[in-house]
Amino acid sequence: MIGTVERTAAPVQIVTTGVVAILRAHTADHVVRTADALVEGGITCIELTATTPGFIDTLRGLRQRYGGEIAIGAGTITESAQAESALAAGADFVVSPCVSEEAIETVRAAGVPTVVGAWTPTEVLHAWRLGASAVKLFPASSGGVAHLRRLREPFPDIPLIPTGGVTADLVADFLGAGAVAVGLGGALTGTALRTGEAGRMRGDIARVLRSVAAGRARR
Repeated sequence: MIGTVERTAAPVQIVTTGVVAILRAHTADHVVRTADALVEGGITCIELTATTPGFIDTLRGLRQRYGGEIAIGAGTITESAQAESALAAGADFVVSPCVSEEAIETVRAAGVPTVVGAWTPTEVLHAWRLGASAVKLFPASSGGVAHLRRLREPFPDIPLIPTGGVTADLVADFLGAGAVAVGLGGALTGTALRTGEAGRMRGDIARVLRSVAAGRARR
C-alpha cells in the first residue's frame, strides 16, 4: 500500500460533479456573479485563487453566501500562513500548485482536504505520502491525457485532478483515462470574471458536465 499517513478525503462535490471551477480574477468585482452562474449551472465545487485581490474577504463572502451548499476551496496556496488564513475564512479545501510541505501539514493537521500540485512520478508519490487528499496534475496541458494514463499505471489508487490548460474538448478524454475530476478556469468562466457577463457561461457549463458524463461512461 502506498502511504500510511492519515488523510482527509477529497470533498464529495469534487467526486460527484467531476469539476473544480477555478476563479482566478484580476479584480473581485465579478466573482460573486460568476460563482452564482456556476452554481446555477450545476457546478458544486469552486476554487478561488489567492492571486485574486482581496482574496480572504472574497472567500469569506462566498462562504457566507452559499453556506454548506457547495464546496469552496482556496487555491494557489504555497505557505502555512496563507493556509491558516484561508481555513479561518472558511475554506472547505486547499489547493497548492506544488508540493509545499508546510502548507500540506497545516491543512492536514486541521482535518481539511488538501489537493497538491505535482507533475513527475516522484512528486505525485511525495504529495500522497505527505497526506494529500488528491493530486492536482499540473500543468496538465504539458503532457496531456497520455501523461495522466502513464501516471495511473504505477499509481492507480491516487486520485488525480488534471488542471492547467484543460479545455472543454479534453474533459471527456481526461475523465475516460481515469481522472477523478478536472480543474477548469476559462473553459467555464470565459470572460465573466472580467466583464461580469455571466449569462454566456450556461452553454459551456452544460457542455462540460455532458463531457464529464461521457468520459466516465468510457471507463
